[in-house]
Amino acid sequence: PETRLEMAAAVKRLDALFRDLKFEGNESRRYSVPAEIIEVTHTVDKKCDVHGGRRGSSGSVTVHRRGSVPSVDVMPPAASLRRRDSLVLGAPVHTMTHPSSFPSTLRRDSLSPVPPHLSQRRDSLSKRRFSTDSLEGLRRNSWDPSRRGSSGSSVGCEDPIWEDPTAKTKAGRPAPEPNENRPRFIAVTTLEDVQAVRCAEFHPNGNIYAVGSNSKTLRICAYPKLSDLREDHSTFQPTVLFKRTRHHKGSIYCMAWTPVGDLMATGSNDKTVKLMRFNPDTSNLEGQEIELTMHDGTVRDVCFLEDSSNKSSLLISGGAGDCKIYVTDCATGQAYQALSGHAGHVLSLYNWGGAMFVSGSHDRTVRFWDLRTRGCVNVVTPITNPQSRQGNPVAAICVDPSGRLLVSGHEDSACVLYDIRGGRSLQCFKPHTSDVRSIRFSPSAFYLLTAGYDNKLVLTDLQGDLTTPLPSVVVAQHSDKVISGRWHPTEFSFLSTSADKTATLWALPPL
Repeated sequence: PETRLEMAAAVKRLDALFRDLKFEGNESRRYSVPAEIIEVTHTVDKKCDVHGGRRGSSGSVTVHRRGSVPSVDVMPPAASLRRRDSLVLGAPVHTMTHPSSFPSTLRRDSLSPVPPHLSQRRDSLSKRRFSTDSLEGLRRNSWDPSRRGSSGSSVGCEDPIWEDPTAKTKAGRPAPEPNENRPRFIAVTTLEDVQAVRCAEFHPNGNIYAVGSNSKTLRICAYPKLSDLREDHSTFQPTVLFKRTRHHKGSIYCMAWTPVGDLMATGSNDKTVKLMRFNPDTSNLEGQEIELTMHDGTVRDVCFLEDSSNKSSLLISGGAGDCKIYVTDCATGQAYQALSGHAGHVLSLYNWGGAMFVSGSHDRTVRFWDLRTRGCVNVVTPITNPQSRQGNPVAAICVDPSGRLLVSGHEDSACVLYDIRGGRSLQCFKPHTSDVRSIRFSPSAFYLLTAGYDNKLVLTDLQGDLTTPLPSVVVAQHSDKVISGRWHPTEFSFLSTSADKTATLWALPPL
């Protein structure tokens, strides 16, 4: 992991990407969305994490921009290097009681409805009282490498990725628009495949990453040393530590690691999920894999939750077919709950806080789920066209580590910022000119990385007032559609996968 001095220098370089950035040409692609346009279609539970007995809020959502990055010469003590207070008005999330103390009866009946006695019990749920604050007067002024969230893919297209036969890989890939005054991300390594590469995920320790493609091949690669990276760096092939051909009978659509990195899951259009034990010391999969067959359509996304009361992991998976989201106990390999509600294919999943997760669907809605109540606690329809007051299929989704800001990416190239606690949309902006297929917050959550079918990866600065125009810059580009983008767990480097048959690691050269 990077030292505090290196992190401060990296943030300073990222800020330089937005130096003297002008908004001309972007104004027409950004607009605020009134809160009343958000359609809440589920009875709210005021005790759940989403609502938390929130107060109505109509004030300015301000994230005070830092005057400068903390001095490289004078850094705050280690204790202050927690996650900044952005989107958090109380104690840091990681110091609060972990909410995943599920009742032991959760697994009693496989795929059964909620037992009547359980639905009436309130004492089995977390007694924690959540902050009722919204996004008022927020500040982004510290960094915390710890973060929670799905590591699943944001890929959501039902049809195959049609590759451009004229697209060139590696040497033929167009570079982002040059700018002598700003730093630029360098393509450090490029893994080449024979078909489109759909997903890539960093292991939680950051030392390795996994890649899955349409060729059914699963690879695990070593994360290279970046301290010697220079502007004139020549891209090279990564070191492949593990390779398995025909891992699935179909394309590998998505993958995820558990937070501790001992399990990996992959999903495919062969309608199965494979659950495997992983040894980080040998970088190999071990033991007998478990094949889950409860889905009747393409598995689009997977993510893990930790059940602390049972000291085991829970796997969340969703996709096409019956549009259900399944919860699997990784200790037994059995799916014990099927969550219904979406009327279209589930395209994206993302979790936070131990018990909460969200799902984005082709039915244009985002659903909030709480496993402590074993159900959906809220439904919103992000509006991407204020004139028609209509939404658009939700192809990608992400939640800030604090659990207060949700960002959705849509097939009409729009991204919507949604204040979870305040229950309102902040704005809609369009960083791409085609489908947005992936969204992720940076390790510090200062920035948002989006990937789209316009072949680009875009970085958006979230510092400042979230209801005003947000500066965005293209930081990487492929020669065909970009399917996913994933940040390194602690460093300002990221992976991108593309229909140009490559997975590329990008990083900023050190000062």
